[in-house]
Amino acid sequence: MHGRLKVKTSEEQAEAKRREREQKLKLYQSATQTVFQKRQAGELDESVLELTSQILGANPDFATLWNCRREVLQQLEAQKSPEELAALVKTELGFLESCLRVNPKSYGTWHHRCWLLGRLPEPNWARELELCARFLEVDERNFHCWDYRRFVAAQAAVPPAEELAFTDSLITRNFSNYSSWHYRSCLLPQLHPQPDSGPQGRLPEDVLLKELELVQNAFFTDPNDQSAWFYHRWLLGRADPQDALRCLHVSRDEACLTVSFSRPVLVGSGTETLLLIVDKSPLAVEWRTPDGRTRPSHVWLCDLPAASLNDQLPQHTFRVIWTAGEAQKECVLLKGRQEGWCRDSATDEQLFRCELSVEKSTVLQSELESCKELQELEPENKWCLLTIILLMRALDPLLYEKETLQYFQTLKAVDPMRAAYLDDLRSRFLLENSVLKMEYAEVRVLHLGHKDLTVLCHLEQLLLVTHLDLSHNRLRALPPALAALRCLEVLQANDNAIESLDGVTSLPRLQELSLCNNRLWQPTLLQPLASCPRLALLHLQGNPLCQAVGTSEHLAELLPSVNSILT
Repeated sequence: MHGRLKVKTSEEQAEAKRREREQKLKLYQSATQTVFQKRQAGELDESVLELTSQILGANPDFATLWNCRREVLQQLEAQKSPEELAALVKTELGFLESCLRVNPKSYGTWHHRCWLLGRLPEPNWARELELCARFLEVDERNFHCWDYRRFVAAQAAVPPAEELAFTDSLITRNFSNYSSWHYRSCLLPQLHPQPDSGPQGRLPEDVLLKELELVQNAFFTDPNDQSAWFYHRWLLGRADPQDALRCLHVSRDEACLTVSFSRPVLVGSGTETLLLIVDKSPLAVEWRTPDGRTRPSHVWLCDLPAASLNDQLPQHTFRVIWTAGEAQKECVLLKGRQEGWCRDSATDEQLFRCELSVEKSTVLQSELESCKELQELEPENKWCLLTIILLMRALDPLLYEKETLQYFQTLKAVDPMRAAYLDDLRSRFLLENSVLKMEYAEVRVLHLGHKDLTVLCHLEQLLLVTHLDLSHNRLRALPPALAALRCLEVLQANDNAIESLDGVTSLPRLQELSLCNNRLWQPTLLQPLASCPRLALLHLQGNPLCQAVGTSEHLAELLPSVNSILT
């Protein structure tokens, strides 16, 4: 036995490791306490740099210590000569690189490097780009490094074409790269800006077709990777719509003018400016949202003075000028008429999707067929199923409506964890289709019953609707955006799961409301209806509140102006 090494038992090894950890912890805590004491005493010298180096070298995610180092470096800037300061910065950059090797995804380390480079009179940006390339060589999906690269590229004024080529090289090496695909979506609009008159964010046709080909290669190579599918969805998404006044409505009864916009705006001092001109004379008015909340909204309205609605004149002309959007709209209120409006008859391309050329339609149609073939091979691939739906929406939402609903059913079975999201997306698409059908028919009655809707959206498109049927859906609430329906007279929402009526407020023309077979438990939930001045008939049969004693009396107190409340 003599002369042979003693092999430690597992218990002895565990005990040795425990003692080693305890020793490291004591040193860590001692150094940290010393740093805090020095900081509190104002002793921000190079010893603090040394102490924080010991700690950050092992744990780069100690944000407070990076703050300490910045305080020390700022103080040393005034004390050191230019040569000494340059040496100090060089040492700091080297230390930062060593910390990144410990943890390449350390928020504090990358932020500190940004701060340090931003204070140098002549940073070596080329070296920083090389640093990024090295770290992305190790992990091409390190989004911390990607963020830093975007910072460096912006500071060094690297041409977007060069950065796009860099993304090409990484995507070619590995399609599964969220950050690289995302960077492309930032670079391409910079490389191909649209003229002031064109839709911002939309790519030129030739560039878009090339990108579609690239991303199609990616998701056919690895159908289960998400990154390429997400980029494809960005390519299919429409650009921001051009600023426009969608509709202008004037009501003599309510002495009110309502205007709807192509996007949510905030009207007021220091924000968007609306000018109202009545019979060629400017009129100062106070603008407000339908629900009374001061926030960006698609719909704004104002009260009109009696003089601007004088029925003795043959007509009154109202013109609204949106100065920021460089848009305007005019409508006429004729003598003897109670309302007047002007609305553009919008197509689906203007409202909900991109305008398609013959070439792009051909490419998307080919992609749709290819995705259907891929779905047959990969029936459980949820990204492929969702992309099929989006492609059909991009091509022709009304033509593919029935087929789209079938694919939604398949997708919910494949991806039950996202069933609620898919229900909401399906509801949005069905509402868009209904708005389009209403636009084409030019009617003011909209039937949305029996569609299994879970949410309501695009309500700003329904400004002129007088009758709305939402019965037999799965709605749990009526949203505040419902206040935009200034012309609504009859609202049917029977057989849903409605628990709140907060959205049914200040509807000036609402006369009849049906809420049978919902989940209204207490009479107080109907308090918002008191703000609807013309409400005369209210149907509540089949709600839990109808079972309570004294409900009729309580409702009569809450809603004294409603003539008939059926429970």
